[in-house]
Amino acid sequence: MTRPLRRDAQRNRELLIAAAREVFGEKGLDAPLEEIARRAGVAIGTLYNRFPTRMDLVAAAFGGMLDHWASEAEQALGADDPWDGLVELIVRTCELQTVDRGMTELCTSALPDAPGLRAARERVGEVFEKVLARAHDAGVLRPDFGLDDLAFAIAATTQAAPLGDWRRHLTFLLDGLRPQDT
Repeated sequence: MTRPLRRDAQRNRELLIAAAREVFGEKGLDAPLEEIARRAGVAIGTLYNRFPTRMDLVAAAFGGMLDHWASEAEQALGADDPWDGLVELIVRTCELQTVDRGMTELCTSALPDAPGLRAARERVGEVFEKVLARAHDAGVLRPDFGLDDLAFAIAATTQAAPLGDWRRHLTFLLDGLRPQDT
């Protein structure tokens, strides 16, 4: 049985997770751990004591966020119109990824397994697959457009954010996803 953390140790853990979310969000998952410790106001040894590996810290910082994202994504399955559900999911995903570099890298990179991350990432992927299948079944999405295409399209759209309004680029993308009349 694991003993509960002392109050100060728990506070340090929470400070480290909050600092990791900020720093990873700003600089990506390769951000210096020293900067995370400094921003949390703790020594680097405290960071390593709480999170022995970078992936342990990434999992603590993003695991809950991935679960929340998957829950939000499931709302797209309840949309009356499958196209509207798909569009809402894509827009929410782009909104998230344009402001959080760490989340973008987490979603688009092949990362080593970390406690809790694989299951959360798989859940997100399953929800996206269901939303795509629903749109395909309704005939409102090109039949040749799949999950890999969606991941690439979202990454390309959100990477364009520094170049201008990502929503404008997304509009072009969405127009191209509708089935073409033959």
